[in-house]
Amino acid sequence: MLVINFILAMFPLIWLMLALAKLKMPGFKACAIAAVIAMALSLVYWRLPLIKTAAAAAEGVLNALWPICLVIIAALFTYNLTLETGAMDGIRSMLSAVSTDGRVLMLIIAWGFGHFMEGMAGFGTAVAIPAAILVALGFDPVKTVVACLVINAMPTAYGSVGVPTETLAAVTGIESGVLSSNIAIIELLLFLISPYLMIMIFGGGIKALKGVMGITTVAAVSFVVPMFLVASFIGPQMPDTLGSVCCLVCTVLYALKKQGGEVPAEYSTLAAAGDGRKENGKKEGGAAGLPDLKEAVKDWSAFILILVFLMITTLVPFIHEPLSAVKTAVQIYPEEGAPALVFSWINTPGVIIIIAACIGGVICGANAATLAKVFVKTLKANWKTVVTICCVVATAKIMDHSGMTRDISSLLVLSGRFFPLVSPLIGVLGAFITGSGTSTNVLFGAMQSMTAEGIGLSPAWLAAANAMGAGIGKMISPQGIAIGLAAVQMPGQENVILKHVTKYCILFTVIGGIVCFVLPMILPV
Repeated sequence: MLVINFILAMFPLIWLMLALAKLKMPGFKACAIAAVIAMALSLVYWRLPLIKTAAAAAEGVLNALWPICLVIIAALFTYNLTLETGAMDGIRSMLSAVSTDGRVLMLIIAWGFGHFMEGMAGFGTAVAIPAAILVALGFDPVKTVVACLVINAMPTAYGSVGVPTETLAAVTGIESGVLSSNIAIIELLLFLISPYLMIMIFGGGIKALKGVMGITTVAAVSFVVPMFLVASFIGPQMPDTLGSVCCLVCTVLYALKKQGGEVPAEYSTLAAAGDGRKENGKKEGGAAGLPDLKEAVKDWSAFILILVFLMITTLVPFIHEPLSAVKTAVQIYPEEGAPALVFSWINTPGVIIIIAACIGGVICGANAATLAKVFVKTLKANWKTVVTICCVVATAKIMDHSGMTRDISSLLVLSGRFFPLVSPLIGVLGAFITGSGTSTNVLFGAMQSMTAEGIGLSPAWLAAANAMGAGIGKMISPQGIAIGLAAVQMPGQENVILKHVTKYCILFTVIGGIVCFVLPMILPV
């Protein structure tokens, strides 16, 4: 019976993989059908009443619209405004003054700035905003989205000021500082190799590392060391944020110091280079000089304000607390003890980003009519992405409330003492279903910690493995892929991204499983 339940519960996921990877079906269609399959199974096999199945789907749609889709629209609105006002041209010029080497800009924008966005906001901003900027600089959209998805796997546990780890602590009863330390240990290896993989994805193989091993190592170490120390000795709220700040400072200074060297033509950002000279298939690194500071601040104003507003509304108690109090809790799922859906109307990343973007747009010369035009254009261009994400989250809620998700994990638990090898895989499946590290920790965190007690391992260790798997699974989550594609204006190409990113997801899952299994034999975790 357990095997049959597992197979049937996997049907919506199998369909998604088949539809996206083999049938090359657009994401919004494939995910809508997956939701229908989940509803049918919930009603017919798991015997969840129609009203509860419908409520679960409604809960998923509402949760998708606010705050997930709101953040995506906000990020894309910001990007579209920079194009409309011409600020992106100034941003491109400034970045080229740091380096005309695309690999270096990947380290600064995707690795450094992306991790800052993950630490402060989360909800897809770490993929959407860096990817949009990089594509505007002339980067290949497919490689850019794949690279951003891969490197966004590890910082997920500390994203949104530590919400996924704090949530894991709440459902397992394990102190958040202990979980934070265990996550830092279990993710350390994958954190260190991620920027090297990113460069290889961008450059088409290991050859892309030639000439940038030094700066890649600087970017890796300057992020990982402070991240590890903060996670181990302070807690889960600031590892991404402080690590990314150190990384950005060190990487930019190193890049400026190394200016003037030759950059292979295949890696040079020709569109951003402006007045660089091309010689013998090579391009000189570095532009004529840094742009005027006042103009630079004006062009970057939207992004600067996003960072400032997110930091203030997150870290300053007398601002954070009253804004966070403006919320509505709605009981959608009709069952005693079911958590209410909470809508934060002001202090949520999407709203903060839109406010910052509007102010930045005005600074760059946009009027109210321009702001409205760009916002409406952004909504119209991304309706398929909104439908995709609504259907994915609805499917996740139906599977959760009906018991399908529980039945998937129940079979994997039978692996006994070898369970640590598959422990991250459970997190991967959870993130594939939900697209969220926080939701995955809610689904499987307690189960993982209880299983650890049964096989004689530290509950905090397998809970950390779940958090790691949740980040890895976001690589192949239809929700995450849809966010990346929306950012680079390529909706409907989910099969292309899934084809490229799956191998990295498998690699990370295997490495994660080995680390999870072997490390307790070596260290007292």
